[in-house]
This record gives sequence, structure tokens and C-alpha cells, in this order.
Amino acid sequence: MAPTSEILTAERILEATEEVLRRHGPAKATVVDVARALGVSHGSVYRHFRTKAALREAVTKRWLDRTSARLAGIAVADDSPEQRLRAWLATLFEAKRHKAGDDPELFATYTVLTDENGTVVGEHIADLTGQLTGIIAAGTGSGAFSVPDPAAAARAVFQATGRFHDPCYAREWTAPGIQEEFTAVVELLIRGLTSPSR
Repeated sequence: MAPTSEILTAERILEATEEVLRRHGPAKATVVDVARALGVSHGSVYRHFRTKAALREAVTKRWLDRTSARLAGIAVADDSPEQRLRAWLATLFEAKRHKAGDDPELFATYTVLTDENGTVVGEHIADLTGQLTGIIAAGTGSGAFSVPDPAAAARAVFQATGRFHDPCYAREWTAPGIQEEFTAVVELLIRGLTSPSR
């Protein structure tokens, strides 16, 4: 149990919730379990998160935000738009593959939680496609890409690479040849975005 003399913050609660979810799974994990792990009353947890659903939503957002933050740095890097797009897509694929392979219990839990939290997932997808839009718009501005609508192109790239980041495909992420398939899709997309004059 954590010492109760420590200040109870939302971040500490989310860390404990993640551990409780890993141990018990989403069906059995309760706010009482989280409070017990922190050495506090469940009322203390409810002062930060009004409902169990709000707590689960916050944990889901925290999990998704970790990936978004890693990708945001790539989206604004000084590399060429083509390099940024390749790196961004590769980092997204690797982050999802890493989460699924290194902690399968927690990944399965988050798959359940993301199904419950459509608004959070929608915001996450909007953030990711916004980052892609920025990369593609920069490429269009520099003449590296030739697309009339960078936002539409970003949505298309995101959807076209879904097999490499949508959790419903997680079982395929360790299949032989998956890296080569990923590379082939990315190169096809880059060629599609590239100006015909280049």
C-alpha cells in the first residue's frame, strides 16, 4: 500500500488504476481496488474522478495521449515531409506493436476501455489525423507532395495504414513479413502523395 501521507493527485490515481486494471482486468477492477492500492478511501478517489466511468475514461485518454505526444514531436521535426511521414507512421506502428506485445493483458484491457470511450478515441484520432495533416500540408507547401486537400489526404493515409495501428489487427503485428508489408504500404502512399514533377 502507498503511504497515505503522500499527496493524492489525479496522476497517482491514474497510475494505480492502470496497475489495478492490469491485475484484475476491466470487468473486475473497482474504484475500491484503486483506493486500496493507494491506501486511501474510495471517497478520496471520487473527489478526483466523480464516477468509475470518468476514471476509466481518464485512464484511456492518458494511455492514448502517450502515443500522441511521441508522434507530435515527429510531426514538427526539421526533417523533410517525406521523412517525417515515414517516421511518424513507423513510430505509430511500433508504439502500438510495443503496447500489444510487451503488456498483452493491459493492451486487452485498453481495447475494452477504448470501445467504451468513443469520445476519447474520436478525439485521439482527430489529433493524429491533425498531425498527419500538418505533415502533408508542409509537403504540399514545399512542393514535395501534390494534393489538393491535405486534411482529406491525411484521413486517407490514416485509414490506409489502419492494419498497422488499429487494435483489431493486433494479432497480425507479429506475423512474418509484416514489416515488409508495412514498408510497401508506406512507400505506395508516399508515391501517391508525391508531386508528379519530382
